[in-house]
Amino acid sequence: MLNATRFFLILMFFSLTTFAQTSKQILEAEKLLSDLGYWVLKVDGKVDDSTRHALIAFQKVEKRKRTGVLNENELNALRKASRPAPKYTGDEHIEVDITRQVLFLVNEQGIVNYILPISSGNDERYKQDGKWEVAHTPRGDFEIKRQIHGVRKAPLGNLYNPNYFYKGVAIHGSNSIPVYPASHGCVRIPRFADKLFIDLVRVGMKVYVFD
Repeated sequence: MLNATRFFLILMFFSLTTFAQTSKQILEAEKLLSDLGYWVLKVDGKVDDSTRHALIAFQKVEKRKRTGVLNENELNALRKASRPAPKYTGDEHIEVDITRQVLFLVNEQGIVNYILPISSGNDERYKQDGKWEVAHTPRGDFEIKRQIHGVRKAPLGNLYNPNYFYKGVAIHGSNSIPVYPASHGCVRIPRFADKLFIDLVRVGMKVYVFD
């Protein structure tokens, strides 16, 4: 029978070994995600918001279960994956895939440089200023009409660094990015990316929104 000290040392050994393996797996996953175009701020083996959102975006693109949890199955899938291809070519542009709930930022060479998870309109009715509206994200070909650097305090909540492409509908940072459509019509992106995103895009840039 193990005494308490020996048991504690064995437990610590296995805990440290597991931690080391997990850190190594996280580092590999972050590098793979980044190499595939998913937006990871730091490839350092430490999970942050960008790591979790990048994994969710990968799971959305590859039609996997949207958990945001890294395990051996997800790591194996990352090892076999290829960089997603855009739907459109030509000038640099933004693609918003409503079905998969992801955003692609595509460069002039037709390469997807950045991939983010989004949450678009849930198509449910809501009431604003005494009127019923439908939380719908418009589909079609648009362009960025206006940008606001910073926070816009809107009636339905704060919009962080919004990029307007259709009337009051914008791509903007939000503190809530569920894995399903949940907005009032805007395209929500994670907060870690909104300030960088608005500097990467510009007024006049094409925005393609499609199912």
